Amino acid sequence: MANQDKDIREALDEKFEKSIAFFKENLNTVRAGRANPALLDKVVVDYYSTPTPLKTIANISAPDPRTLIVVPFDPKSLHEIEKAINVANIGINPSNDGKIIRLQIPSLTEERRKELTKLIHKYGEEAKVVVRNERREANERLKKEEKEGELTEDDLKQEEKLVQKATDEAVAEIDKIVEAKCAEVMEV
Repeated sequence: MANQDKDIREALDEKFEKSIAFFKENLNTVRAGRANPALLDKVVVDYYSTPTPLKTIANISAPDPRTLIVVPFDPKSLHEIEKAINVANIGINPSNDGKIIRLQIPSLTEERRKELTKLIHKYGEEAKVVVRNERREANERLKKEEKEGELTEDDLKQEEKLVQKATDEAVAEIDKIVEAKCAEVMEV
């Protein structure tokens, strides 16, 4: 009995960790006014008619806080990479010198910083919704166990409290990450 409950909580903790990791990954694509190769993580290049992530066909580096350099492994793909960066709509215009692509990261305006903090909060809310859905699923499994006679009513209440505690911790961690990223974006 108690072993199944522990399995449900362990699965829930694992799902929370994955949700938070995905949320952090999503936040890496929000540019904070300084060069970060993760800004290009979601760029997909049409490489010989195959959608391919940019990071698998080029080396991406940040030689200074305001510049990203993309060096394709195949020089013939330079124009396709440039086109993919433009299509990705990351707000940076690539410049191509025939061998590499340079991306100059402009300083963020106050208005753009506020837009980015709204986007960060939106991502945070989406992550919280995922966490709450996972909580609901765990509670439904616990109630099912109680109906089947594997849990007593008191055990169910205790397990639901533990699930809620884990949910509250996950939501608090998401809030902490959101605040840190917002502070990073608002930093001049």
